[in-house]
Amino acid sequence: MNATIYHNPRCSKSREALAILRQSGAEIEIIDYLKTPPGAEELARLYDRAGITPAEGLRKAEPGARPLLDANDETILAAMAADPILIERPLVETDKGVRIGRPPEAIREIL
Repeated sequence: MNATIYHNPRCSKSREALAILRQSGAEIEIIDYLKTPPGAEELARLYDRAGITPAEGLRKAEPGARPLLDANDETILAAMAADPILIERPLVETDKGVRIGRPPEAIREIL
Protein backbone atom coordinates (compact mmCIF):
# COMPACT_ATOMS: atom_id res chain seq x y z
CA MET A 1 0.00 0.00 0.00
CA ASN A 2 1.15 3.52 -0.77
CA ALA A 3 0.57 6.41 1.62
CA THR A 4 1.34 10.11 1.55
CA ILE A 5 1.61 12.05 4.77
CA TYR A 6 1.64 15.82 4.94
CA HIS A 7 3.92 15.90 7.94
CA ASN A 8 5.34 18.33 10.45
CA PRO A 9 8.23 16.60 12.22
CA ARG A 10 7.86 18.94 15.22
CA CYS A 11 4.25 17.80 15.84
CA SER A 12 3.75 14.82 18.16
CA LYS A 13 0.47 13.79 16.47
CA SER A 14 2.18 13.88 13.08
CA ARG A 15 5.04 11.74 14.40
CA GLU A 16 2.54 9.27 15.89
CA ALA A 17 0.68 9.02 12.56
CA LEU A 18 3.96 8.42 10.74
CA ALA A 19 4.80 5.63 13.20
CA ILE A 20 1.42 3.99 12.49
CA LEU A 21 2.11 4.17 8.76
CA ARG A 22 5.54 2.64 9.22
CA GLN A 23 4.12 -0.17 11.38
CA SER A 24 1.53 -0.90 8.69
CA GLY A 25 4.28 -1.61 6.16
CA ALA A 26 3.08 1.11 3.78
CA GLU A 27 5.34 2.68 1.18
CA ILE A 28 5.35 6.22 2.53
CA GLU A 29 5.88 9.52 0.79
CA ILE A 30 6.61 12.11 3.45
CA ILE A 31 5.89 15.71 2.53
CA ASP A 32 7.06 18.36 4.97
CA TYR A 33 4.12 20.56 4.17
CA LEU A 34 5.64 23.63 5.82
CA LYS A 35 8.56 23.48 3.36
CA THR A 36 6.56 22.17 0.38
CA PRO A 37 2.96 23.26 0.91
CA PRO A 38 0.15 21.87 -1.21
CA GLY A 39 -1.65 24.39 -3.37
CA ALA A 40 -5.29 25.35 -2.97
CA GLU A 41 -6.41 22.91 -5.70
CA GLU A 42 -4.55 20.01 -4.09
CA LEU A 43 -6.01 20.84 -0.68
CA ALA A 44 -9.51 21.00 -2.18
CA ARG A 45 -8.96 17.56 -3.73
CA LEU A 46 -7.69 16.10 -0.46
CA TYR A 47 -10.56 17.51 1.59
CA ASP A 48 -13.06 16.30 -0.99
CA ARG A 49 -11.61 12.77 -0.72
CA ALA A 50 -11.75 13.06 3.07
CA GLY A 51 -15.40 14.13 2.94
CA ILE A 52 -14.72 17.31 4.88
CA THR A 53 -14.85 21.02 4.18
CA PRO A 54 -11.81 23.29 4.08
CA ALA A 55 -13.09 24.84 7.32
CA GLU A 56 -12.87 21.41 8.95
CA GLY A 57 -9.28 21.12 7.73
CA LEU A 58 -8.34 24.51 9.18
CA ARG A 59 -6.03 24.49 12.19
CA LYS A 60 -8.24 26.73 14.30
CA ALA A 61 -5.72 27.03 17.15
CA GLU A 62 -3.44 29.17 14.97
CA PRO A 63 -3.83 32.95 15.36
CA GLY A 64 -4.08 33.34 11.58
CA ALA A 65 -7.17 31.13 11.51
CA ARG A 66 -9.34 33.51 13.51
CA PRO A 67 -10.20 35.81 10.57
CA LEU A 68 -11.06 32.74 8.47
CA LEU A 69 -13.68 31.21 10.75
CA ASP A 70 -16.56 32.65 8.69
CA ALA A 71 -14.75 32.70 5.32
CA ASN A 72 -15.79 30.77 2.22
CA ASP A 73 -13.96 27.67 1.02
CA GLU A 74 -11.91 29.47 -1.62
CA THR A 75 -10.65 32.05 0.87
CA ILE A 76 -9.72 29.37 3.40
CA LEU A 77 -7.91 27.27 0.77
CA ALA A 78 -5.98 30.28 -0.51
CA ALA A 79 -4.96 31.21 3.04
CA MET A 80 -3.79 27.65 3.74
CA ALA A 81 -1.75 27.54 0.54
CA ALA A 82 -0.14 30.89 1.42
CA ASP A 83 0.42 30.03 5.10
CA PRO A 84 0.55 26.22 5.48
CA ILE A 85 0.71 26.38 9.29
CA LEU A 86 -3.08 26.81 8.94
CA ILE A 87 -3.44 23.24 7.64
CA GLU A 88 -4.54 20.79 10.32
CA ARG A 89 -1.99 18.04 10.56
CA PRO A 90 -1.18 15.35 9.82
CA LEU A 91 -3.06 14.81 6.59
CA VAL A 92 -2.71 11.25 5.25
CA GLU A 93 -3.79 9.90 1.86
CA THR A 94 -3.94 6.28 0.70
CA ASP A 95 -5.86 4.52 -2.07
CA LYS A 96 -8.68 4.10 0.46
CA GLY A 97 -9.11 7.79 1.22
CA VAL A 98 -7.82 10.75 3.19
CA ARG A 99 -7.89 11.38 6.93
CA ILE A 100 -6.64 14.02 9.30
CA GLY A 101 -4.67 12.19 11.95
CA ARG A 102 -6.34 13.74 14.96
CA PRO A 103 -6.30 11.47 16.74
CA PRO A 104 -3.51 9.62 14.92
CA GLU A 105 -5.49 6.36 15.12
CA ALA A 106 -8.00 7.87 12.66
CA ILE A 107 -5.65 7.03 9.81
CA ARG A 108 -6.16 3.31 10.48
CA GLU A 109 -9.52 3.72 8.69
CA ILE A 110 -7.67 4.12 5.39
CA LEU A 111 -4.94 1.52 5.83
